[in-house]
Amino acid sequence: MGMDIGSTTSKGVILQDGTSIVASSIVAAGTGTRGPQRTLESLFKQSDLKETDITRTVVTGYGRLRFDQADQQISELSCHAKGAHYIYPDVRIIIDIGGQDAKALKLDSKGQLMDFAMNDKCAAGTGRFLDAMARVLEVDVSELSKLADQSQNSVSISSTCTVFAESEVISHLSDGKKPEDIAAGVDRSISKRVSSLAKRIGIEREVTMTGGVARNSNLVRFMEKAIGGIPIKVSPYAQLMGAIGAAIYAWEQDTGKRLPEGVMITSLEEINS
Repeated sequence: MGMDIGSTTSKGVILQDGTSIVASSIVAAGTGTRGPQRTLESLFKQSDLKETDITRTVVTGYGRLRFDQADQQISELSCHAKGAHYIYPDVRIIIDIGGQDAKALKLDSKGQLMDFAMNDKCAAGTGRFLDAMARVLEVDVSELSKLADQSQNSVSISSTCTVFAESEVISHLSDGKKPEDIAAGVDRSISKRVSSLAKRIGIEREVTMTGGVARNSNLVRFMEKAIGGIPIKVSPYAQLMGAIGAAIYAWEQDTGKRLPEGVMITSLEEINS
């Protein structure tokens, strides 16, 4: 089993024979809440398994140090690299936008982490930034992408601080700017900030985005433009990538084997969202 406990969301997968996801769960509550426990309950209910059926558990993510039901804790950098490599064996760059940080990872041809750049000092360019902007626009954060898709002329969000950007959005609304144009401006603003992390370590094909923000298709399109027009792959498993990587580590440690290169993970259950 792999658990990925973030600041705002808890994710988990149960992996059978190293290749089949027999259960997966995403709960919109992170470390310090019942999110991790609810994730476990969902996994066991889906799979009809018990805790004693799990041979090994690895936990990753922001809240991994507070989860004492795992056999080992592994950094989210390593787990995202492991998961993304097995979903996309040719991937070289991973862009991950989490609730409290954003990071870009560079892998070699074997999926080993070669370099990374991270922003964990400021909320700008993170999921928390999107939450703040959605609140001002009075929409759910999950609706931002659909709103931005309606934009004909995105506005500029120039502030590099979340607090100032929030004030800037309020000013745009007061000036009669359309919410959809502001939403598009928010996506473009994040893409510029996060793409700078990827450029810092050097852009190489292939590129993938992981984390919940990858579901924002409008932001992904802006990100593609910001990194020079390189297509970005987004897997249906994007938000589960860290948990998948943790589960693969658990399987490899438990069996003493390494999952063969190019093995594709298959899902036997629908991903809960």
